[in-house]
Amino acid sequence: MSDDIDDMGPVDYLVLEFPGNRMTGEGLPLLVDLVDRGIVRILDLAFVTKESDGTVRAVELREAGDEAELTVFEGVSSGLLGQDDLDEAGAVLDPGSSAAVLVYENTWAAPLAKALRRSGARMVAGGRIPVQALLASLDATEPGGPAAA
Repeated sequence: MSDDIDDMGPVDYLVLEFPGNRMTGEGLPLLVDLVDRGIVRILDLAFVTKESDGTVRAVELREAGDEAELTVFEGVSSGLLGQDDLDEAGAVLDPGSSAAVLVYENTWAAPLAKALRRSGARMVAGGRIPVQALLASLDATEPGGPAAA
């Protein structure tokens, strides 16, 4: 197993909220395309829902979306996601919403990550900048923007 891990790219997770429990499936073909092209590899995918009383529960794939065709993801489970993870994901949801919890490998970065590990490099920090924060920062640096006031 350690040899497999040495060959892996960075692993990320996403919690994608669907307000009103509406999953249209619009993004699913794009996710499948990323997998088919070898850009990402899905390691785990689970669904949760938060009831109006705040109760969080795991949802089976076949229950997850009436509007979305999710059968392509059946059996996608590495066991990385446990109940604690699903509870944590559910805690950030609005009542009456559902979420997909996705753990994926960035396979596009695997050769670079492997080379860096061989050279002794190690990641000591990482993060993601939300698009809204990036736009706000760019707006603040524009002449006449909020930072100029």
